[in-house]
Amino acid sequence: MEQKKVRAKKIIARLNTTYPDVHCELSFSSPLELLIATILSAQCTDKRVNLVTKELFGKYHSAEDFACAPISELEEAVKTTGFFRNKAKNIKACCTALLERHSGEVPRTMEELIQLNGVGRKTANVVLGNAFGINVGVVVDTHVTRLSNRLGLTRESDAEKIEKDLIKLVPREQWALFSHWIIWHGRRRCDARKPDCTGCELLSLCPQNGIKNVSTQKPTR
Repeated sequence: MEQKKVRAKKIIARLNTTYPDVHCELSFSSPLELLIATILSAQCTDKRVNLVTKELFGKYHSAEDFACAPISELEEAVKTTGFFRNKAKNIKACCTALLERHSGEVPRTMEELIQLNGVGRKTANVVLGNAFGINVGVVVDTHVTRLSNRLGLTRESDAEKIEKDLIKLVPREQWALFSHWIIWHGRRRCDARKPDCTGCELLSLCPQNGIKNVSTQKPTR
């Protein structure tokens, strides 16, 4: 475990150097907007979500606006994000619950957030870490799952088990940042099918778990 912590520290330092301006790539200007955007991001790219929310947030400004909107109207507005009927239903129900339980405001605890429709632990971690600066856990999406295994930081495939492994290795104050660093690296360098291992800033620290037919030469970095 100690060796793994040392390597995790080096990985973090290198990612910080590589992506000094890392941030959440979902566009938002309030906790509510981030909550809605994160619900929409399931099985959808951030780029597509941002295109949709640019118009969506221009029309709906509060939890009450979303709760009172006709479901057919919401479905049409979020249609291009995929699974639009379920997402529209969850957004409407979520915002109704915000009105009924939280005076229309997004709560600041994991326990309260995961009680909302369409909100699981991953979404709650995104909102808490990025809207409120509260580090309760590590966001585990497909990029974090893939890279954490490739980097040998976990052997788990279940998101909650991966999160438990990562919080043992990453300082709490960096939990939200760590997810962003890994996600950025997954999008920009460590692709699922064709990772750019020869150009990778983490190559000398990476066991390349699950990667075939790449150079085993590890440069000094």
